[in-house]
Amino acid sequence: MKKLSLYSFLAVGMLVIGIGSVQNTFAQGPLGEILKRMDDHNKALTSVQADVTMLKFNPQLNETDTYIGSTSYLPNAKGKRYMRLDWTKPAVEQVAVIGDDYRLYKPSINQVYIGKVNKAKTSAGAGNALGFMSMNRDQLRANYNVVYLGTENAAGVSTWHLQLTPKTATNYKSAELWVDKDGMPIQAKVFEQNNDTTTVTLQNIRKNSQINASIFVLNIPKGAKEIKV
Repeated sequence: MKKLSLYSFLAVGMLVIGIGSVQNTFAQGPLGEILKRMDDHNKALTSVQADVTMLKFNPQLNETDTYIGSTSYLPNAKGKRYMRLDWTKPAVEQVAVIGDDYRLYKPSINQVYIGKVNKAKTSAGAGNALGFMSMNRDQLRANYNVVYLGTENAAGVSTWHLQLTPKTATNYKSAELWVDKDGMPIQAKVFEQNNDTTTVTLQNIRKNSQINASIFVLNIPKGAKEIKV
């Protein structure tokens, strides 16, 4: 589904893009130190590659769909932000963002969806996921309240657990982050307006390695139907 693929960028992007840049000038105690570590980590980050697991839970049906894939991210290559998300199970799907342009390719129907990140801010179909990606640090600070929930294990790692609530109306109610001691968010959970939840976990994380920007160009076969959104 197109909406699911684009919406998943919200949770994945929350981890790899560094929502740790969210700051609160009134933060004290553990929260202040956590946010500082997250911000320092984000500033030092030059690249991320990781395996991704996403759990999409529907409470009405009491069903959980599991998605397996990988992600790559460059915060600044040739003056642009690059991100790629490849799902391999249960179906192959590829999403890539270069600067303000995104492409979503669905091999099962041989279709590619093409759009602009800025336009996705107001697109219900995109679930504001790509709009989140285009926010700068000041916008993130202005849009979220952050609450420290304590320490908790996530993906076998001791983490700080944070809750983020949007200050303005969005397609989702709130989000939660699990942050390791280095300030790296390794898990995110998004609570949608219909009470569905999306939980994304990063594992086998590789940071600050050399990534060729060419991998962010999707290999779309000739004959694929292009749909502009």
